Amino acid sequence: MADDAARQIASGYATGGAAVELGAVVVDGAADAGAAVRIPLATMNRHGLVAGATGTGKTKTLQLLAEQLSEAGVPVLLADVKGDLSGLAAAGEGGQKVTERAAQVGDDWRATSYPAQFWSLGTGGRGVPIRATITGFGPLLLAKVLGLNATQESTLGLIFHWADQRGLALLDLKDLRAVIQYLTSDEGKAELTGIGGVSTATAGVVLRALSNLEARGGAEFFGEPELAVGDLLRQVDGKGVVNLLELDDVQADPVLFSTFLMWLLAELFEELPEAGDLDRPKLVFFFDEAHLLFSGASKAFLERIEQTVKLIRSKAVGVFFCTQLPTDLPNAVLSQLGARVQHAIRAFTPDDQKALSRTVKTYPTTEHYRLDEALTSLGTGEAIVTVLSETGAPTPVAWTRLRAPRSLMGTIGEEAVRSSAASSPLCDKYQQTIDRESAYERLASKVAAAPEPEQAASDEPGIFQQAMDNPAVRSFFRSAASALGREITRGLFGNRRR
Repeated sequence: MADDAARQIASGYATGGAAVELGAVVVDGAADAGAAVRIPLATMNRHGLVAGATGTGKTKTLQLLAEQLSEAGVPVLLADVKGDLSGLAAAGEGGQKVTERAAQVGDDWRATSYPAQFWSLGTGGRGVPIRATITGFGPLLLAKVLGLNATQESTLGLIFHWADQRGLALLDLKDLRAVIQYLTSDEGKAELTGIGGVSTATAGVVLRALSNLEARGGAEFFGEPELAVGDLLRQVDGKGVVNLLELDDVQADPVLFSTFLMWLLAELFEELPEAGDLDRPKLVFFFDEAHLLFSGASKAFLERIEQTVKLIRSKAVGVFFCTQLPTDLPNAVLSQLGARVQHAIRAFTPDDQKALSRTVKTYPTTEHYRLDEALTSLGTGEAIVTVLSETGAPTPVAWTRLRAPRSLMGTIGEEAVRSSAASSPLCDKYQQTIDRESAYERLASKVAAAPEPEQAASDEPGIFQQAMDNPAVRSFFRSAASALGREITRGLFGNRRR
């Protein structure tokens, strides 16, 4: 009877097209190798969720999904928070447990490596550095990184608007600091007449937040050359490249990490053309530690996330959020996730019980399992799964014993990552920071050429304030800004549209 039930459940996952093979249906504790659970590739841009408590197998599920997408020629992007996912670049080692699991789920397991591109957030990491300019990042995302409130966020938006109107590109933190100091000077305040102003108190808060961000390493991330999102969409010998963002020190600045991933997603939305319904996505984007993105986010920020997730599927990009509980995500986002892979939930406290109850309600009803019991009884490498069939209908809930990854289930080591990044064809393009002439450098050169100012009191304005108060510098600033072109067009997150 268990085999009959397993195959009845699996019939909802039957597909004649290409699919990601997750594993086999489990009923009464036994997996039926003939009852396969699949996600059609054509629905991978309908987004998904991988959730579960620490130690239940989420990382291996990400690895399994990335492997099969790569085999199908689909590039993926994953944040390698713990360093374990670097093993995708090396063939797996097999062993008794892997052999047993392969027999249980009907997998013809073979050790396989996948083309990997290692990235790092800014300079100083193990991978090829990824950077963004301040102009490209935009005010809404930067406000999230800086921890600004709604009023301060609005002021930052005004500062960007002023710079955009004058075609003034803000490349790094120094440029933004110079503009803020100018706009709080008498000359700058006059230029904002009619559209608001920048109060000294708010400017001070933003400047202190910029200094804190710089101390946290933010200066290494903002600058040029800025990432071209097309470099995430590569194939090697027919396999999709696995882009791994090495973030073993993410706890040092989790907000910058999560907001950076949102910037990447926004850039993909703005840059990629409309694609319509394809038989497979152009890219699948795994958003790890997703709760960091939503924690403390403003209403405007949350609305942009919801809108981006809703619209980006038309660009043939799939987004999988990875977190401990589905309740970590807003309902408006959760409702858009067509595939659910839910590992075990720990229900030790009243809050845990409440989260368990809410999670059960997000799944279709089933006669085969008591989901509240199943979700607390899943073994490592098992999950409750429901996805969208090729017709767009939810598949039956399936207790699934997942396949074992074919690549190495562990890290390849720091030196191997560095060596791989150094040999990448993208290394020469991004390795060296470009510090071309911008607002900071132009103003600094004017200050260096000016006569030495008289000694002032201890509350004397800083070097940029002195520069901005100099009529010759102000004239230079205005002419330089005018020469740089028209106002920048911005997208959903205020990120620059190229």
